[in-house]
Amino acid sequence: MYILGFDIGGTKCAVITAVWDGNSIKLLKKDKCATEHSLTPTEMIDKLISMADNILDGRPDSIGISCGGPLNSEKGIIMSPPNLSGWDNVEIVKQIEAHYGVSAHLQNDANACAVAEWKFGAGRGSDNMVFMTFGTGLGAGLILGGKLYSGTNDNAGELGHIRLDRFGPVGYGKAGSFEGFCSGGGIAQLGFMKALEKSQRGEYPLYYKKGMTQADVTAKTVADAANAGDETAIEVYRICGEYLGKGLSIVIDLLNPEVIVIGSVFARSRNLLWESAKKEIDKEAISLSADCCKVVPAELGEQIGDYAAVATALL
Repeated sequence: MYILGFDIGGTKCAVITAVWDGNSIKLLKKDKCATEHSLTPTEMIDKLISMADNILDGRPDSIGISCGGPLNSEKGIIMSPPNLSGWDNVEIVKQIEAHYGVSAHLQNDANACAVAEWKFGAGRGSDNMVFMTFGTGLGAGLILGGKLYSGTNDNAGELGHIRLDRFGPVGYGKAGSFEGFCSGGGIAQLGFMKALEKSQRGEYPLYYKKGMTQADVTAKTVADAANAGDETAIEVYRICGEYLGKGLSIVIDLLNPEVIVIGSVFARSRNLLWESAKKEIDKEAISLSADCCKVVPAELGEQIGDYAAVATALL
């Protein structure tokens, strides 16, 4: 199967071609560009179609489109994503199908990434899999009974909104949420707060200097300090891991998955997170469910967006 994929984001977009033989995927060509917010959605999509035409070697058999939500996957409509101002009820599938004359499939990026890891990555061979982004935010895609489960109106898998504590870092507009504790932004908030506590006692973690603002602290700078042995940074990641375990226990008890695949921060910093996360899972989750569930890092790395767009075509 010759596949064309569109990966649409608020900062950049890409078009990708690939071939799927039923068992393995091979990415062939790619072109990318900045998302031009001065263009109308129709004009931007036309630009992406033109880019795709330049890398295609013949007519695609199927087309996949990955984009941030909210959207209507059944009707192929993008519905005002926060990072795509002016993209209100955009009939992207209709526009692309009219150009190519073949079927196109739209999914939100978390679902698309879940399908990619299920088809090509760490979830291969499973029937019940949860994929969690654990990047800038915390989103999830659910593979249940060998199928993508997107919910009644494409809002299944919003695990980041679950409140795990009354207080804590803010994520998804909610203090103490799963995303607040388990995201790059949440780790930065927690790291900054812990650094302030230390600095007011005249102590400075490796990742913090006097006068720094919260914007100067990132998940990466805290991880680098933790890997260098800084106690405050290690504590930040221990807390994050603890709440990751609490959240995973809910997922395990509710969905009884075979595998939970976690990307981005977890894939890079599992060594700092897993010990405290596993302790919470052992304490909180039903043992019969926890024992049959693997928690593993995502395999597709920085190319997951390319694979996600292509994987959507296989739905």
